[in-house]
Amino acid sequence: MSDVDEGGAAEPVEGQAVLGAAELFDGVGLDYERAFGRLPAQLAAVDWLIGRLSPGSRVLDVGSGTGRPVAALLAAAGHEVTGIDVSRTMVELARARVPGARFERVDVREHIPPEEGYDAVCAFFPLLMMDRKEQVAALRRMASWLVPGGLLVSATVPADVEGLEITWMGRRARVSSFSADAYLALLREECGLEVLHHELSVFTPEVPGGEPEEHLFCSARRGAGAGG
Repeated sequence: MSDVDEGGAAEPVEGQAVLGAAELFDGVGLDYERAFGRLPAQLAAVDWLIGRLSPGSRVLDVGSGTGRPVAALLAAAGHEVTGIDVSRTMVELARARVPGARFERVDVREHIPPEEGYDAVCAFFPLLMMDRKEQVAALRRMASWLVPGGLLVSATVPADVEGLEITWMGRRARVSSFSADAYLALLREECGLEVLHHELSVFTPEVPGGEPEEHLFCSARRGAGAGG
């Protein structure tokens, strides 16, 4: 992602309003799946997670989008999957396309987890439209929902930016992010997680004029003796 620009030009388009996450993804709809549904590093991360979960594990997919590929793969592997997204359109699409999972229209900042927590949380690029303070709080919340030994598999666009206006898939948005080193430090120091694996990769979205962008994928674990 050049200058934190997924699938579009880095410069904002004059005259366009800056959209919030719900409005933006309501408009993007299935185009997101077409552009990012075959992201190799994401598919590898989900495969890694499935290989480490016990049968019937409880998994939360944050920013679940159309439900494909993440929730669909996890549900097909026999896990109890809940997807959450702020976009009404995305939730409706996911419910129709992945009947084996449950989807809710709710912000990660407002989601109430089950008392028993989650065995794993997936968070692939859901925080970029929050400011940095909100991102830190959201990561801490997700980490706190994990059972002892639970896994957080996440991805972001590593960049040292705050409130940057961009054009993303033809729409104007405002994004914030952290450098790769800062993001890993957040997982370790703010969330108390053990980072098991991380890698940088480059992907070109399958959209007209799509440009290569850098992604950071991380797998982390909550300590076996961690409390609530």
